[in-house]
Amino acid sequence: MAKKESFRASLEKQPHEVASMFDGVAKRYDLTNTVISAGQDRYWRWATGKALQLRPGERVLDLAAGTGVSTVEFAKSGAWCVATDFSRGMLAAGRFRNVPMVAGDATALPFADDSFDAVTISYGLRNVSDPDAALREMLRVSKPGGRLVIAEFSTPVFAPFRTLYMEYLMKALPRVARAVSSNPGAYIYLAESIRAWPNQPQLAMRIADAGWSAVKWRNLTGGIVALHRAYKLG
Repeated sequence: MAKKESFRASLEKQPHEVASMFDGVAKRYDLTNTVISAGQDRYWRWATGKALQLRPGERVLDLAAGTGVSTVEFAKSGAWCVATDFSRGMLAAGRFRNVPMVAGDATALPFADDSFDAVTISYGLRNVSDPDAALREMLRVSKPGGRLVIAEFSTPVFAPFRTLYMEYLMKALPRVARAVSSNPGAYIYLAESIRAWPNQPQLAMRIADAGWSAVKWRNLTGGIVALHRAYKLG
């Protein structure tokens, strides 16, 4: 019998395809992320939380939150944090976590204007069909003075390291995913989408064009991940 091909979305990023793909990896998603990042995902999550500068009583939107693993960490600050994702399978896989969860599309968020002190999205903006619309929606639901933190895979700044990293993405990562993921094909999409994603200055420009102010970024792990930060004025 022929082996069934695992499903992956295309770089056209049709919402139903991307949601179905993440539904398919939900069960072992957190474990797979830890394995393919060699444990760096924990450091990246800590750095994102630090960049958010959360305070008790603040309202925080954790967008593309998946199973809510990051939301739980952010909530330790005393802030009220809600996990939002358009993959219901991911939210279902994290339903044991003690944080509120809401299904929602990043391009049409189910929240009122000026609702949140901080909005964050980790490794999810790259998967949205219209990232610029999502950035405008995040601005809409942020309070005046609100903060944005985006953690996203980016472009390593040291050329020899960048070459090695891209080699890992396109060859080694899919092999590792086959060993641990419930849908290895999704990680082929992951590698392709990272390679096609804007670099640090390009993403900063898009964030500013969406209306955010004082956009800055910080590289993590040599630029494998970049943390972009911005504010909503007025």
